[in-house]
Formats: sequence, structure tokens, C-alpha cells
Amino acid sequence: MAGSTSKTIHDIFQSMEYGPSSSSTATAQAWLESQSRALGLFIDGKFVRSADRQTCNVTDSSGGTVCSTVCAVDEDASLSVSSGASGFKAWSAVPCHLRAKTLLRLVSGLQRHGQCLSELCDLARSPSSPSALVRLLQYYSGWAQLRDSLIPDWTPRGVVVVVVSDDCSLYSLMLKVLPALAMGNAVVAIPGAGTAPPVLLLAQLFVEAGLPAGVLNVVTGNVLSLGSKVSQNPHVSYVTYSGNKKDGEILCRATAGMGVPVSLSLSLGATCPFVIFESADIDSAVDGVIETAFKKNREYQWMLCVQESVLDSVVARLKVRMAGMKSVPLLAEGDRRLVDAAVQEAQQQGATLIQPCPPPSSGAAYPPTVLCGVAPSCSCVVTPSPGPLLPLLSFRSHGEGVTLGNHSPHGQAASLWTEDLTLALEAAKSLSVGAVWVNSHSVMDPSLPISGHKESGNCIDGGKEGLFQFLRPSSSPPLTRSSPASVDYPKFGTAASSAIIPEGSNSSSTPRSYLQYVGGKLCKSESGSSVCVLAPGGTVLAYCPDGGRKDVRNAVEAAIKVQPGWMKKSPVARAQCLFSLAETLELMRRDMAASLHSQTGLSLEKADMEVELSIAQLCDWAARCDKERGGVPSVPQSGSALSIPEALGVVGVVLPDSSPLLSMVSLLAAAVAMGNAVVMVPSPKYPLPALEFIQVLQSSDLPGGVVSIITGGRDQLTQALANHSVIKAIWYWGSMEGCQFLQHTCASPLKSLWLHCQEEDGGRDWAQPHASLQEEMWRQAVQWKSVWIPTA
Repeated sequence: MAGSTSKTIHDIFQSMEYGPSSSSTATAQAWLESQSRALGLFIDGKFVRSADRQTCNVTDSSGGTVCSTVCAVDEDASLSVSSGASGFKAWSAVPCHLRAKTLLRLVSGLQRHGQCLSELCDLARSPSSPSALVRLLQYYSGWAQLRDSLIPDWTPRGVVVVVVSDDCSLYSLMLKVLPALAMGNAVVAIPGAGTAPPVLLLAQLFVEAGLPAGVLNVVTGNVLSLGSKVSQNPHVSYVTYSGNKKDGEILCRATAGMGVPVSLSLSLGATCPFVIFESADIDSAVDGVIETAFKKNREYQWMLCVQESVLDSVVARLKVRMAGMKSVPLLAEGDRRLVDAAVQEAQQQGATLIQPCPPPSSGAAYPPTVLCGVAPSCSCVVTPSPGPLLPLLSFRSHGEGVTLGNHSPHGQAASLWTEDLTLALEAAKSLSVGAVWVNSHSVMDPSLPISGHKESGNCIDGGKEGLFQFLRPSSSPPLTRSSPASVDYPKFGTAASSAIIPEGSNSSSTPRSYLQYVGGKLCKSESGSSVCVLAPGGTVLAYCPDGGRKDVRNAVEAAIKVQPGWMKKSPVARAQCLFSLAETLELMRRDMAASLHSQTGLSLEKADMEVELSIAQLCDWAARCDKERGGVPSVPQSGSALSIPEALGVVGVVLPDSSPLLSMVSLLAAAVAMGNAVVMVPSPKYPLPALEFIQVLQSSDLPGGVVSIITGGRDQLTQALANHSVIKAIWYWGSMEGCQFLQHTCASPLKSLWLHCQEEDGGRDWAQPHASLQEEMWRQAVQWKSVWIPTA
């Protein structure tokens, strides 16, 4: 019409201005008013407000106060766990189908109150989609229904503490809360400041849906302080955290020695590669960059990697697409200083900028910025600042692109863009990340397992695989809690081993001096010293090397050379190697039984039985090699998804005193069958069965370096394993002090830990091959990757 001021679609695409959006928050404001804008703690099925508690204001994007939340104190933390313990007794006794009904009832409640929840998330600067939460509820209600039939012989842990950092999303919190509830646990949730209002609303809706009082408690305040206080309670069985790496490390160290397992999902601040190959649809790829890289609230920081042959084309399209974009609000005033510093450093190193407009002189906003030509070592790549910055790097070949994608210390996710499906699958397999999206990005569904690789966590969320963190084998004893010991972390493991025999001493009185096994070769320890091995009567039975840090270093160096090739071997080839170990052990059966008898005092009959069970374990894990291969999850989106178990890498194993041969063979076989290399530390009390087993390794087809066996002091070698950055996981049987040291030390660089205190867990019956215990070993030996390939 003449004189009309309305814009055409062509005008909108030319200007790239944001369209009108609904800013009404009336529903959320009404709910906040019903709570007097002073949100209490949610304990035992109701809101709790104590007049003498300090409060914390939740602010909106303009700095205005939305509401206040209570800062919980020790008394509140204790009350929430006590309520959770009572709730767990009731909830775990509820039949699976009734737990599923309760979760499904919440779906209808969430649909009724979805507008209020969405507005609360927007007000508190923690956007989340109610439809995504509905999908979470529907998925995990299904697992609540099927737990006993599809996951038999597993039982809920008890009271689970879920901690998220202040900058974490509601979706990330509920991705842990809902599976924990579905498996029959009680949950104490400790949300960040922005997530607290919507979580408190959800807790209220849960009770209205029929969740028993105490099953879900929400306490607010300083998340790190509260997480530590709540974890100290002896009724807590598991702690899981989602958020940034710094807070995760602090929580890990604060809970060290409490006897409770802690897992971390460190997606926030992780640098994820966005890789554009020359075979990509460039227009679609650039659209994807714009959609995901400059969002105000995003959990991933992206690094754009572009093949050189299409670099100019990508840069030209970025300039066009970014021309009409506006400055993006930062989450906090202090972030502006960090963004300015990162841009200045990149420019000093030769980077050029693509910006739609100059940065404002001050204020918590910054324009979307591409940093072209930065070096992989630049801090904006390794430790990105919180802001709309996108470093752009180039590569020549496909292999170089994968190498560049693996450069980051993080391993959360990657986005690959190519029309070549073979290239996409090869690159997806080679990238050390937990999720790969092909020609897409940020595809989230609870059926897809995401396992943080490298510094992005040691926890699996999503899929059936993510349920096991909230379960324990029914045949294993319940968790035994402890109080932190007085451990001098810098000095742990530095004392000399007892009963050391210096090099050159007369050893003619001993039957034999053993050598250790490193990189496929027999060798002395780097120290040149040995330790006495005593018979049950106290007489010297033999000498074995006193290994240390340098021996561990040599073993890991050998392992990293051979492990990638071992992992790439077909499952059938790995199975044949394990079968060859079993055949060789059968040939040495009599000698191994005699060694067990002389070392441990077992009768020859029982020693022979342990050898027999060890042979059976090798055959069992050989048979599993090509049976445990992941799957194809069903997802609501149009496309195909894969869930793939992958080897961890190099695993350190500190072996128990009980069943020295059978425990060693069981753990070795589980790790090696999945493609890992292992550095094994035999029991200092009973090292001879492991040293005799070296002959089996030498006579087998197993490549040298896949297994190394180092004897010596348990604490000394544990300290060496913990401080080696290449080792990805440690399985430990030892003292409470050793467990505490590992929890404290392995927070950075982050390692997966499987800890057992021998004083309390030494009674594990290795001779009973429970299916759930074997599955637990297998799940400790792998990390998961999900691959998403759209088809429309």
C-alpha cells in the first residue's frame, strides 16, 4: 500500500535486523508475587524460609532485581540430605511403573506451566525450552518403567547431589536430575543463581505430580560452599557437577577424602572445533556459524577451522552475513575487560578482525567478532573469553583439519561440514570429542550419550550409558563413607620403599631376582634398587625391582606409541590376542599355581582354581571384544545417530592384595579388550603372580607396550601415575589416603577415577563373575561418542 512503512521480506534480509519478540513476563511475575519475590529453599516437599538467613538477589539483563533466594547454611544442608535419605527409602521402594507414572504426570504439569517456566528462565538469564524439558521427562520416564527389565542386577545409589555452576543452563541441570530420579535415587539439587527460580518452580510441580516429599530437595546459595557441605553428609552416595572447569576442580578437591565419588561435566568454556572442509555446502556452513557462534547464552565456545581452498569464500560470506548484526549483551560487566584483552592480544599476534560495527566505548555489550588468522596457541583458542569472539584458523589437508580440531585441551563437541560422508565418518572417528554433529550443530537429545573427553569431564550424560552413574551393581556393597585424613599432598609417595635392597647387594640367599616389564622388555628399575618379597612366614622369598617415576614415564612413552594402533585393530584381532594369552596361561598353569601357593599361602588346590578362573576371564573378555559395540539411538529429529564406545587411552591400574592373579588378569583383560594400554602396579604384598605372568605376555601375540608391569611401593607409583598428564584413567585399590590423594591431584589434569579403599572394599569376591560387576569393568574401560548425521 502507498505510504506503508512495513518492511518486505527482502528488506529484512538486507538489514538483518532482529524481528519483534514477545517480552511479556506476566505469568512469571505472577508466580514470583505469589512467593512474595522471596524464594525459599525447597526441602521435604515444601518451601522453607528462615527469617535469619541471608539472601541473594537474582537480576535480569538490565540489572534489575527479579527476586531473592536464600543462602543456605550448614543446618539447611544437613536438613536437605536427611530429607533426601527419608525420601530415598520411600521412592526406591516404589515399583518401576509407578515411578514412570509420576514422571509422566509432570509432563502435563510442565505443559500447563510451560509459559511461566520459559519466562522465569528468560528473566533469570538462563534460557531453556520447555519442549526440551518435556522430551527429557518423556525419555527418562521410559527408563524408569524399564529399569528392572533392561538393567537387571543394578540398584540405585541413594542420595545424589547435583551441583551446577552459576552460568549453567536449566537443561544441563535436569539432564542429571531426571535420570537420577528415574533410577530410584533421591536428589539434592544445588542450582546456580540464574537457574534457581525455574528449578524451584519445577520442584513445586514435581510434588504436585505426586513425587514423595524429600525425593527432590533444592538448596540455594554459594554452589561450591554448599556442594562441599552437603557432600560431607554420610547419607550422600554420589556427587555430580556440571559447569566450568575452575569450579569443578575446586569442588573435586574440597570433597577429596570424604569417600564419595564425584563426577564432572565441564562443558562451559570448552573450545569446540567448527570444521569446514572444501567439500562442504559453504552457504549452509556459514549459516551454521552465525547461528551458533554468536548466541548470547551458549554453553560452547567455538573455534572455526576452514580448509585453505575455501577460506576466501568463507570469509567473504561471513562479512556479508555479519554486516547487519548488532552488539551482543555480555553476561556480566566484568566480561567486557576480558573480551577487550583477548581481542588486543590476538591483534598483537597478527589477527585481523571482522566486525559489523565498532565496539561501544563502554558497557556490557560487544559486537560479534571473527579473529582471522590467529595461531592455535593464542589464548582466545586455548582459554576463550566469555564473549561473542570466534577465532578462525585455516588448514591444508583433511588430516591437518582433524589435528587442528584436536588441538584444544577440551573435548566436548565438534561440528563438521562436508558433503563427503566417508570423510565425515573418518573425521568424526578421529576427533577426540564426546559429540560430533555432521552438517549441523548443537543437536541435543537425551537418547544421545555425551562423554567429556580430555579436560571436558569424566562423566557420561544422556542415553542408557548415562544412567549407570546413578546405579551400582546389586552384588557390590553399599558405599562406606569416611572422613578426610591428614594428607600432605606434595609429600605423598615420596618416602622410600621399605625393605629396599641396594644395587650390588649379595642376593645369593634368595631364590630369584625378578625384572619388571616395560614397553615389551624385561628391565631393572631406573633406581637400580630392589625390594624384598616375603613369604607368608616372613622369610625372604625373592627380590623385585623398586620402580618409580622414571619407570612410569618409560612405560607411558611406550604405551602412547602402540596404543593408537592397538585401538584401531579390529575387535577380532584383539580377541585373538586375548585368546593367545589364555592358551599360554593354560600351558603355564602348574607354575602359576605354585607361585600363588608360595607367595600367598593358598593351598595348591585353591591356587589352581584361581589360575583356572583367570583363564576363563581372558576367554570371556576375548569373546566380548566384538560384542560391545554401541548402537543406533532413536531420536525424534530426522537423521541418523550413532553411539560409539571408544578406548580411554592409557590406563593406570594399582592392583589389590586379594586374589593377586585373578584380579590382575580380570582388570588387564577388561582394559585391553576395549583398546586401551595399561600400566599395572602389582600388589606390593603379593607381586610374584604378576611378575610370573610376564612370561605369558612375552609368549603371546600382544604388542609390546600395550601392557607394562612395574613393581615397587604403592604410594610412590600411585603418585607417579597421578602426575603423568598422558594417563587418562586410574583404577586404584589401596589406602584411604591414596584415594584421597588421587581425588585431590587428578582434578587437574582431569582423570577418570575408579577408587576402592582396601580397608573397606578389599572383600570384593573376584571369583564370583557377576554380570553387573563385569559390565561395571567394561564401562570403566570406555568413553562414549555420539555422532549425528541429518538426512533432511
